[in-house]
Amino acid sequence: MEKSKIFLDANIIIDLMVPTRETHTVALELLKYLTSGNYQIVISEDILSTVFYVVKEKKKALNFFKTIQSKWHIVPFGAEVIQNAIEVSLEKSLDLEDVLQCLCAKENGCSALITNDKKFVDCGVAIYTTDEFLSEFKTLCGRHS
Repeated sequence: MEKSKIFLDANIIIDLMVPTRETHTVALELLKYLTSGNYQIVISEDILSTVFYVVKEKKKALNFFKTIQSKWHIVPFGAEVIQNAIEVSLEKSLDLEDVLQCLCAKENGCSALITNDKKFVDCGVAIYTTDEFLSEFKTLCGRHS
């Protein structure tokens, strides 16, 4: 059975790495759920540099990246995704970074994108907050914590 691909936005990775963030605990629960289930975690290469820039503990970030490198699918945007994201952002006055992430998730066959951004662009991939994803999918699978 092929694993469902789930794309994580940068804020989810930051939530995982920074214990003082409000959504740290639920991000840990999400990670536990995804890694114990039939899911392939996908992030863009761009997220690595964003997270490294934001997180204060640089060595912790690098060690985290080293750990996930062989377990998660880290994908590039590619020229076509970049071109499409620029066009969509110009046409609809949307945030380029969000459009890039969403189109990257779509291009890589992800069934869902998890972000805690309040307003995230819709590009045809199901968008969930951490809480929404856990509540919907744990219920569907009958896996309550």
